[in-house]
Amino acid sequence: MKWADLPAAKSFSMEKMAKNNLFETERMFCDLYCFEPGQAQKRHSHTGSDKVYVVLEGQGRFTVGAEERELKEGQAVLVPPGEEHGVVNHTSGRLVLLVFMCPKP
Repeated sequence: MKWADLPAAKSFSMEKMAKNNLFETERMFCDLYCFEPGQAQKRHSHTGSDKVYVVLEGQGRFTVGAEERELKEGQAVLVPPGEEHGVVNHTSGRLVLLVFMCPKP
């Protein structure tokens, strides 16, 4: 059985958003994305893969296609295949996301 300790897996970087892998198979991955205040994941897209962001801590501004929404702890967003998306931690606190992507690009 593979398992993960989410609090222990958190790791932040002052240079850029930190991606901390929890699980990875040939078909999917599951990461913790950790943002310091002001950090962002640039807008990008993945052809043929669905992505889910779940906010575990803090709040952030999420862009999916032409829509932008602020999400907080306990909320999630689905990014369909090929849709441009990005995340910004526009707050003074940290932002921690649980991220799933399938199939793995």
